[in-house]
Amino acid sequence: MTPTTPGRPHPRPPKRVLIVAQLDGYANSVKPLAIERFLLDHGHDVRLVDTNCLARASSTPGSPGRMLPGSPRPAKLALYANDIASKALTRRWRFGRRHLSYYVLLTDHRLRRRILRTELALDDFDLVICETPFDAGVLTTGTRAETLYDCPNPWADEVRHEGRLTERQHRRFRRWERDFLEGMEHLSFSWETYARYAQAHYGISGDNFLQLNWGCTPSARRARWADPPRVAYVGSLSSQFIDLPLLGRLGRLYPHIDVYGGPPPDPSLGIAYRGYASPEILSEYQFGLITCTRDPIREEGFSAKHLHYLAYGLPVLVPAWRRHLDLLRGSVPYTEENFTAVVESLGDAHRWRRASDAAYEQGRRLDWNRTLEPLLRLLDPTPAGSEREAASAVRHGPR
Repeated sequence: MTPTTPGRPHPRPPKRVLIVAQLDGYANSVKPLAIERFLLDHGHDVRLVDTNCLARASSTPGSPGRMLPGSPRPAKLALYANDIASKALTRRWRFGRRHLSYYVLLTDHRLRRRILRTELALDDFDLVICETPFDAGVLTTGTRAETLYDCPNPWADEVRHEGRLTERQHRRFRRWERDFLEGMEHLSFSWETYARYAQAHYGISGDNFLQLNWGCTPSARRARWADPPRVAYVGSLSSQFIDLPLLGRLGRLYPHIDVYGGPPPDPSLGIAYRGYASPEILSEYQFGLITCTRDPIREEGFSAKHLHYLAYGLPVLVPAWRRHLDLLRGSVPYTEENFTAVVESLGDAHRWRRASDAAYEQGRRLDWNRTLEPLLRLLDPTPAGSEREAASAVRHGPR
């Protein structure tokens, strides 16, 4: 996030904001941390609660406490037991994954609602923001604070495409989620096309929308041309939506693809895995790469890493079936069959630089300081608040 102007006056008292999130070290950590910094930069009092290990004795990576229950309280013991049941019954057992995930997921949601309602003094805050569907039930417990559910994407359809629901369970889950989303005081999605998807497929009205698009922090150190052009893939390698087999096949077609993230992929896939790296590594590459399996949500949606690449001025290689790429200029569609030809089509410095400029400019337009501006209007709906938001828009240029 580019820094805001330090020390400017705040004519109104700062608001107290609670952010509830699950910080997994990958995409789920990015937006809540960006929101926290954005609001702190604007003088507000922010508390960020990580619920990733809500039922465990420790949240420290590598600690034995992450495997142990953290409390003798019945609700937390039940959540711990539900976590164990999920791993035992729905991870590797195909029947359990398809037929039992529905019950495990809703049990998790309801137990978290009960625990967080007790542990979080919601009335002490002016605004409560939730960043995950697992914890979003806390927003329905009743509080004088304003509430915002910043939904990653439509949950029921996401779970269905993971192969974790029967058709009957999917219909029930979608009906439940539709009513849940409609009942939110304020509702956002991680990307605006997910909001359109939810309106079209779930039938929600959109009357409570307060859209906060995903953003990025444009880097002062941009990528530079190099020959041969190198391609970077950065992000989690654990989701089935990543399409690791495709990543391996592309690496055999074009040998200059390096992969960063975790956990380490199956060596048999032949992926050029380079371990973990800081985001600055992207300045050493010429393209960013997205691979993902195809389904209706992925067609309409986006990838968080897409904006990460744009922040460094990397043209982004995106599956050609993904829609709405006009919202993400600097995207370069590809298929497995034409992948090498697409890279080679930008294989000289002049053509690549034009694509890089478009990518970097798109990253500037999606600076967190701009995509999160609606929060300022929510926290200060007065004319003075609107004037400050307008001034911020002027500082960061036209949309």
